[in-house]
Amino acid sequence: MTKKIKVRPKAPRRLRSEIIEMAGDLNAVGIMSDDSFEKITMRMLDKDKLPKVACLSGAEIRQVRERAGLSQAVFARYLNLTASYVSQLERGDKRPSGATAKLLDVVRRKGIETIL
Repeated sequence: MTKKIKVRPKAPRRLRSEIIEMAGDLNAVGIMSDDSFEKITMRMLDKDKLPKVACLSGAEIRQVRERAGLSQAVFARYLNLTASYVSQLERGDKRPSGATAKLLDVVRRKGIETIL
């Protein structure tokens, strides 16, 4: 006869989710201020629940810009980039990373109006 072993989630992950849930409840009833609730650090958030950033190709970046009806220079200005960098992205010479990749993904999904 084999024993069934009950597998429990790792304690830190379970504890983390409990803390976040409790903080949300405390904030909802007014015991914890909004400022304190917003100070929950990334360490406490489950990184798997964060949205994945789509890796855009040069052609997709060009489509995003053209759909917004903007020139490379104006698009670059809105994204706080240089026009030459946008040109390099669209040609595929460079790939966006970090905040640039995230911002381009947001503009692709929700439109240029979200950052204006």
